Amino acid sequence: MTIEIGILIAAGGLIVSFLMYQLNRGKEIKSDGQESAELKAELGYIRKGVDDIRIDLKANERQLVALGERITRVEESAKQAHKRIDSLEGGEHA
Repeated sequence: MTIEIGILIAAGGLIVSFLMYQLNRGKEIKSDGQESAELKAELGYIRKGVDDIRIDLKANERQLVALGERITRVEESAKQAHKRIDSLEGGEHA
């Protein structure tokens, strides 16, 4: 009779262990799903931030090109002005 009680206790322990495993497994799956959703949301924010940075970078590149063109025109204008000044100074001293 004590062997049967031992077997019942062992079987009850196995059943309780299995039920606890199932309960914890369900919580784990729910937790993993929530973490996955949070990671996807964070990746979405990061992706949007990177896209915004790319847009800003392209705008800055266009501005640099425009400024480079303006500097080239100013340098050409200054060069012509120096030639005119040099010719005026040369004409006065002659």
